[in-house]
Amino acid sequence: MKITLAVVGKIGKSFLNTGIDEYCRRLSHYLPFDILYISDAKNTKSLTEQQQKQQEGSNILAAIDSSDYVVLLDEHGREYSSMEFARYIEKKMASVPRRLVFVVGGPYGFSPDVYARANEKLSLSKMTFSHEMIRLIFTEQLYRAMTIINHEPYHHE
Repeated sequence: MKITLAVVGKIGKSFLNTGIDEYCRRLSHYLPFDILYISDAKNTKSLTEQQQKQQEGSNILAAIDSSDYVVLLDEHGREYSSMEFARYIEKKMASVPRRLVFVVGGPYGFSPDVYARANEKLSLSKMTFSHEMIRLIFTEQLYRAMTIINHEPYHHE
């Protein structure tokens, strides 16, 4: 199984890219992992929030295969502790045959079509983070999960 983090748009802040790159490098020791960059909406100044979500939603759906198991990183999703998330990943590694795709939407979230396609939703916190910051938080938590699964000392209870 491969894990993909699908994200709308690129990050302009180098400090976030540095952290994400570091956790991607660390994750490569455990499993196939990549980040899929999806085009963000164009001409956003002339679009409503709904139109922007619709345009980004179309781009997300075009990047997802019908066999993918899709998990939206969404404020209304289920929350896990780090230990629970590790068990969740371990179960998905055993049950998802091809690709487990976690999706970070754009600044306004997801279109109804993307919600309809998703297999489930997961929230990383009750707090709100920028769609750029959540990429770093997710990659760190996935790395933490892998160290928990492998009984390594990164995570302290």
